[in-house]
Amino acid sequence: MHSWYQIFPKNPWLSLYAWVIFCILPFFFIFRSSSFIDVLLGVMSLLIFFIAYRLSFNSRTGFIYLWIAIEMMVNIAMTFLFGYVYLAIFLAFFIGNIRNKIGFFIIYGFLIGTTTLAVVLGMIEHSTLYLSQLPFIVLTILGVILLPFNTYNRNKREKLEGQLEDANKRISQLVVIEERERIARDLHDTLGQKLSLIGLKSDLAGKLLYRDADAALNEINDIRQTARTALKEVRELVSDMRGTKLEDELLRIQQILKAAEIDFVLYGNAKLNNTPLLVENVLSMCLKEAVTNVVKHSQATRCSVLIKQKPEEVLVQVQDDGIGFEGNKKQQGNGLAGMRERLEFVNGSVDIQTMDGTTLNIRVPNVILYETKGEVR
Repeated sequence: MHSWYQIFPKNPWLSLYAWVIFCILPFFFIFRSSSFIDVLLGVMSLLIFFIAYRLSFNSRTGFIYLWIAIEMMVNIAMTFLFGYVYLAIFLAFFIGNIRNKIGFFIIYGFLIGTTTLAVVLGMIEHSTLYLSQLPFIVLTILGVILLPFNTYNRNKREKLEGQLEDANKRISQLVVIEERERIARDLHDTLGQKLSLIGLKSDLAGKLLYRDADAALNEINDIRQTARTALKEVRELVSDMRGTKLEDELLRIQQILKAAEIDFVLYGNAKLNNTPLLVENVLSMCLKEAVTNVVKHSQATRCSVLIKQKPEEVLVQVQDDGIGFEGNKKQQGNGLAGMRERLEFVNGSVDIQTMDGTTLNIRVPNVILYETKGEVR
């Protein structure tokens, strides 16, 4: 909202003193007239002009064109009656603030036409006065031609900069939210696997307690070590969100499958070549979640993992001989959804086959470029 006294354009290129001169100077031209009626008419015309000019700043409807039309008529009257053509500078600055493109060009055309008409009429009526200030009149006409476009483009640029700033703030907020969700998923996957292992070993220790005390003690020691490992991983995850390699993850899933008394078979090579750590970390997390689901829900006796690096993609396949995905709706929970969300970051995908158990195919395309010795491959 503009203040009631603010009749100058926002961020004018001319200084405030120049605008004050343009406001006071027409009174000098008016009071040169000897007729009281002419003086009164001139003062009233100026008041009408500045009132309309002020109202045009606040107008958000079609009335803005009415106020501009009144200002143009006053400009013609002041030029023809008193030889003062400089009110067109006010109009030239203001018209650049019209946001409607069609409206801008229409009013711009009218401004050039009325200013030219006013100057021609002024030359006829006040030839001596106009010749004495001819350089200033030429500058005024140039300003009427150039300033609306400059103001229009500047306002458009400021609007785009504002939109870009808002978009950047929104992106920053989304990045923070996404990072929080990613950390939550990592914590869920890391703690979920370790807590499942602790639960399995606790059940096993309870069964062995009265049959084989030494074996039960070994399981309890494993539980203690697993708890320490989980705490260490959580600290590392929160502190620097380090990446996990497939080779390291395979050692962990072998441990949990052994505790669950599920046979484990590995096909392929877990060592990936020229694969970004981000991609390998996503694959490791997805593999961890898939195996955790096998232990929790599948009732399987055998689990196999296939890791195959192709020229166009990396494939990680997890297969079990359990009750199948359709037979267990619990597998459709947060684990699979989190897996899909992770894979979206690297343009990956996951598909499920339910024949003689469950098969998860996790695919990540080789679309991330890497640099070697200053060259991009």
